[in-house]
Amino acid sequence: MERNWTQLAEFFLQGITDRPEIQVPLFLVFFSIYVITMVGNLGLIFLVLKDPHLHTPMYLFLGSLAFADACSSTAVTPKMLMKFLNKNDMISLGECFSQFYFFCSSATAECFLLVVMAYDRYVAICNPLHYAVVMSKRLCVQFITVSYLIGLLLASIHVALLFRLTFCNSTVIDHFFCDLIPLYTISCTDPFINALVLFIFAVFVEVSTFMSIIVSYIHVLFAILKTKSKKGRSKAFSTCSAHLVSVSLFYGTIFVIYVISVSDTENYQGKLYSLFYTVIIPLLNPFIYSLRNKEVLGALRKLRK
Repeated sequence: MERNWTQLAEFFLQGITDRPEIQVPLFLVFFSIYVITMVGNLGLIFLVLKDPHLHTPMYLFLGSLAFADACSSTAVTPKMLMKFLNKNDMISLGECFSQFYFFCSSATAECFLLVVMAYDRYVAICNPLHYAVVMSKRLCVQFITVSYLIGLLLASIHVALLFRLTFCNSTVIDHFFCDLIPLYTISCTDPFINALVLFIFAVFVEVSTFMSIIVSYIHVLFAILKTKSKKGRSKAFSTCSAHLVSVSLFYGTIFVIYVISVSDTENYQGKLYSLFYTVIIPLLNPFIYSLRNKEVLGALRKLRK
């Protein structure tokens, strides 16, 4: 029996909550977070570009991570802010797919940038005499380029697969941005292939990059334990623990969303977890990675003079 399905052209984003009395307070909170996020990440990029002392592999990677955070936050937050003010509840099919594309490419690139940052610390601490040779400027540019190319490629595959779906029953996306799993739940077409590809890519990207980061930091921690300077050991432990907290939050929430939840789309409850990797992590990263960094703080002081 053939079904006469009509593709929907617009969706209604339900947002974080539909309680009218807290829409304005939530707008103020998330607007403040977004401003701080953009100032922190774009400010860090500006410092890295402006100060010659920061033209080293570690800060090139840090600036690239800040750019990815700024992009992922910008892909999601402005539309969410408009929803709080009831200015624009609707999003077209093209806008929906574009929003996910830019977010997915940035978030995926961030996974691989975190790997190369961990590898950079591994080389710097475990093999310092050969650091300048191993971490050449050419290799750093290649690492950054490949990270973003992988992000763009995987996002393109996910969006291309979205075009095989038909949306005809419901116009309501129960989320604050166009994420894959909420789209699968309102599809009239069986999203099994989409969900399978999402699961495979998520497991491959997350497991491979997370394990690479952990292995790098294990080597770093062993190298730190061998150092005789208590002050240097304490500083290195503090820096590594802060980095690992950020990595754990990022990977933990993404794993829950794209690996665990994808197998149970009917009971998908991902708004709170999604807030962590779309809003909170981009806010925290520039401060986690640079707040205790003497070179970044020195560059900031020179800029203020």
